[in-house]
Amino acid sequence: MLKIQNLHAGVENKKILKGINLEVKPGEVHAIMGPNGSGKSTLASVIAGKEDFEVTRGKILFQGEDLDDMAPEDRAHLGIFLSFQYPVEIPGVSVTNFVKTSINETRKAQGLGDMPANQMLKLIREKAALLEIDRKFLSRSLNEGFSGGEKKRNEIFQMAMLEPKLAILDETDSGLDIDALRVVANGVNRLKSEDNAFVVITHYQRLLDYIVPDFVHVIHDGKIVKSGDKELALELEEKGYDWIKQETVV
Repeated sequence: MLKIQNLHAGVENKKILKGINLEVKPGEVHAIMGPNGSGKSTLASVIAGKEDFEVTRGKILFQGEDLDDMAPEDRAHLGIFLSFQYPVEIPGVSVTNFVKTSINETRKAQGLGDMPANQMLKLIREKAALLEIDRKFLSRSLNEGFSGGEKKRNEIFQMAMLEPKLAILDETDSGLDIDALRVVANGVNRLKSEDNAFVVITHYQRLLDYIVPDFVHVIHDGKIVKSGDKELALELEEKGYDWIKQETVV
């Protein structure tokens, strides 16, 4: 589904990614871990096509299609979803209207008409129930006055509605208490299938207690320096990142 080959990227002449190689297949969950400044969020942003970052070498292939020079909205229409670390507030636009517009824009890009109102309402109710979201929440302005947990839950709700092929969760666990974490993780687990894939970016092992990854990758200084299974995340929790840095130096 996703194939990254020797990816180098940066921002304002600062090199951040220095040769990332990664392959994600349908049905898989990959966790990306690493210390602050290692390149985790940059990798997420580059896959999604954020224009602040410049790819200087390498390729990103999604379902065999080269994403080079493809706009963020076109990548989204292909089925790539990025859950932002710091979701923006949009006063005056309700959660429901934002999601309706997003879905219909994707359908338009696929040559389809707007989703019928009754079908849209049924889908909204179904996904809201999945994430234990109250109807009043859906009528509020997007992220305005939301707590950290509400913002993250809203991101997962958008993902549930859009049903992307590849979902990238950038530190979705940041700012969540344990109850909100469980609700969000439960939603992700219910959305997993053999036809989609997840890349979960996190500092901490605790999220991986609820969303169990098939693979764990550690980024250090812009490169994936170690890969393994869930046990690697537990080892990082116990030892921290210093031992990874020492191994890299050696």
